[in-house]
Amino acid sequence: MLACGAWLKNTVCVTRNDKAHVSELIGDLDSAEARLILEQSVAHLCAELGVRPEVVAHDLHPDFYSSRFAQAYAAQHGLPAIAVQHHHAHIAAICAEHRIAGAVLGLALDGVGLGRDGTPWGGELLRVDGAHCQRLGHLAPLSMPGGDRAAREPWRMAAAVLFQLERSDEIASRFANHAAAQIVSEMLQRGLNCPATSSMGRLFDAAAGLLGVNQVQSFEAQAAIRLQNLAERHGSVAPLEQGYEILARGVLDFSPLLGVLADSRDASYGAALFHATLAAGLAEWVQRAAAEQNIGVVAFGGGCFHNDVLSDSLSGKLAVQGLRVLAARKMQPDDSAISLGQAWVAMQSIQ
Repeated sequence: MLACGAWLKNTVCVTRNDKAHVSELIGDLDSAEARLILEQSVAHLCAELGVRPEVVAHDLHPDFYSSRFAQAYAAQHGLPAIAVQHHHAHIAAICAEHRIAGAVLGLALDGVGLGRDGTPWGGELLRVDGAHCQRLGHLAPLSMPGGDRAAREPWRMAAAVLFQLERSDEIASRFANHAAAQIVSEMLQRGLNCPATSSMGRLFDAAAGLLGVNQVQSFEAQAAIRLQNLAERHGSVAPLEQGYEILARGVLDFSPLLGVLADSRDASYGAALFHATLAAGLAEWVQRAAAEQNIGVVAFGGGCFHNDVLSDSLSGKLAVQGLRVLAARKMQPDDSAISLGQAWVAMQSIQ
């Protein structure tokens, strides 16, 4: 198998027999240099291992350079190409590390990955059984005013929450220091360039924007890191009672929590409350699915699991319920493990 990874934190993976060989971190594929390194890494790994790939795997997103390279490579060598949904790959990477052959519940929490319905996913509850992946539930969608720009400017995600809470009249005054505040308010009201996402990363951004912790990010996940640091300094708190709802079709909605954060004047307490309520809501969500699916193993995948406050609290709650939690060990939980997951799915696909 040759798996070409994702767009961010790219790695490539080549398998030989029952071993997977993952390249050094190549990084984000937004430069010609990184794209060249990807190509060189594929050639180097194949030559070093004496491997001629039989199947090529790539992300479902057709515009990623890694996807285009994979498809071109497959066509050039007359090989089948397999597209693997991003969050399926996240959970598959955990399964590969732990050599899990059976079905698991996958909790995939990250920034964004293209879903099978063409929308940006990122807060997913999945049933993964090798090459098969079923979406059991997802976080309640939030609008992203300005598309990808909302991922860089958490105040926009906060504005989306205010709009959803029917408090759009507060947007222009609350974010008056941003010249586009009124325009964003109008975009939300008219539904213009406001794609909806189930992303946990964007939920963190929304909380940071509402609490005034971070309005514009200087680097990836800055808002989430600041929230985590504040929560750690504050210490543990009880989760907000009725801070979330589990709706029909497995949708987990934290709107009640976000409404409280919108009125909070203590960012440190708000950050701690956010983490505590997330863990409580996610734990109940997973427990329900575990009972319904009769599965006792839960795999954590996605960059949000770099957050020790969330992952440790959630792991503890699930362990108390008798569920076995699998987390990344040798690999990281983020997109650097996507190539491993893609290779795992491709291998299961042909067996």
